[in-house]
Amino acid sequence: MATVTEKKKASAPKLQHSKERYMFWFENMLLQRRFEEKAGQLYGQQKIRGFCHLYIGQEACSSGAATALEKGDKYITAYRDHGIPLALGTDPKAIMAELYGKKTGTTKGKGGSMHIFDKENGFVGGHGIVGAQIPLGAGIAFAEKYNKTGKLCICYFGDGAIRQGAFHEALNMAMNWKLPVIFVVENNGYAMGTSVARSSNVTELYTLGEAYDIPSEPVDGMSVEAIHEAVSRAAERARKGDGPTFLEFRTYRYRGHSMSDPQKYRSKEEVEEYKHRDPIEQIRAVILDNNLATAEDLEAIDKKVKEIVAESVQFAEDSDFPDPSEAYTDVYAENDYPFIMD
Repeated sequence: MATVTEKKKASAPKLQHSKERYMFWFENMLLQRRFEEKAGQLYGQQKIRGFCHLYIGQEACSSGAATALEKGDKYITAYRDHGIPLALGTDPKAIMAELYGKKTGTTKGKGGSMHIFDKENGFVGGHGIVGAQIPLGAGIAFAEKYNKTGKLCICYFGDGAIRQGAFHEALNMAMNWKLPVIFVVENNGYAMGTSVARSSNVTELYTLGEAYDIPSEPVDGMSVEAIHEAVSRAAERARKGDGPTFLEFRTYRYRGHSMSDPQKYRSKEEVEEYKHRDPIEQIRAVILDNNLATAEDLEAIDKKVKEIVAESVQFAEDSDFPDPSEAYTDVYAENDYPFIMD
């Protein structure tokens, strides 16, 4: 008679990726989760001010793409922008310092939560104007094609931004010119606070790309494996010169649109239901069911991640605010631009 352990092994899903990749996904998504949980606490303590949009629940969208793409590829997104740079390896200390508005931050404390940048890791920023990054993403892809780099741009935006006219213009031009760009709508269902069903007759968002003959598909945004595979297919297409792909990541944010969102447009029961599909817990189960690591190993990773986050907070606390004179630097490319006055 088979033991419980043997039955569990027999029912374990077949591994689609290496142990190293599963372990990376677990630690990387956990880092994003713990970092943003702490950011939410700090916002409540008024250590972080201004706007703050958390990615909690959507971590698979960044980690899955990070393993599917290459060094030198570019990433651009909206203002829910802490997760992607963390997935790419940006120093958590620099991101936390930016949230604090300190000069050691990714943009010298001038951008805050909504404007994280990391040129070295190919992160071309979080952007505060809804949908403005979509034509920018197409433009970055145009530059990659023009310069024959063999690289691409992945352009993220939310379901609210898909109503922007620039979305349609960018998709039309990208397909017409066969630009190496992957358009990704992170559909968390509610934009700022209005459900997709109430804002448009078209609720299958990926079908909007089909109007421009762009290969388009829905993807389980709670599955880091599904995202890796979809982005890998899109990247192969882009590098062959076949042009853009449009992906709809069907994901879910557990927190509000921003820290000031009372979330009256959805029920607590709905949020809890989505948590049963949590991307981190899915990967935890794969790791344990396939004996890739023990529960103690994963607890040690969680402890390590919490220490990294604590160090980033201490770094931000200890850093200085930028000098007021910094308001005049990095504004114009020309140092003697005529609008600058002594």
